[in-house]
Amino acid sequence: MSSERVPPESARRDELLERAYSYVLQHGITGMSLRPLAKEIGSSPRVLLFLFGSKDGLVRALLSRARVDELAWLHRLEDSSPGSDLGSIAATVWAWLSAEEHRSLLRLWAEGYARSLVEPDGPWADFAHTTVSDWLELLAAGQDPDQRSSQPAIAERTLTLAVLRGALLDLLATNDQQRTTAAVQQYLTA
Repeated sequence: MSSERVPPESARRDELLERAYSYVLQHGITGMSLRPLAKEIGSSPRVLLFLFGSKDGLVRALLSRARVDELAWLHRLEDSSPGSDLGSIAATVWAWLSAEEHRSLLRLWAEGYARSLVEPDGPWADFAHTTVSDWLELLAAGQDPDQRSSQPAIAERTLTLAVLRGALLDLLATNDQQRTTAAVQQYLTA
């Protein structure tokens, strides 16, 4: 349990969080330094530390903010595709993941995911685990409700998630949308 002070919510905190979020979408979060960030968003390191408690507190707030975008999209997908099967949901997920306009958010996601694995007690704690759970829950909606908790259904959506996530990492690394989309489509039709 951290003894770190939890700062109160405020309009200024929300405003700076949005500005910082825009900044890390463009510049990444891993090597983020408070001084350049503060200058870029019209603040000071001291104000950021006051509003977020620490640099780790700011990182946690930024990852939470990114998750808000991710969950909003997941909920829109769930609402727009009731009764869809796993393959249809996975195809829709891939269309969103591979869209150029989502690359900055997904690069931030990849940073948070990787750091969560190597720094499980840092500000990234549970980020990877939580996103896996979020995506598996979405994919489960495409499976027969009576079978979702069976081992074969769990394995099927786990494999689907692994293919989507692997293709996404490949896409982020190479920017080869045609090849990665063809691989996902081949998996989904197999």
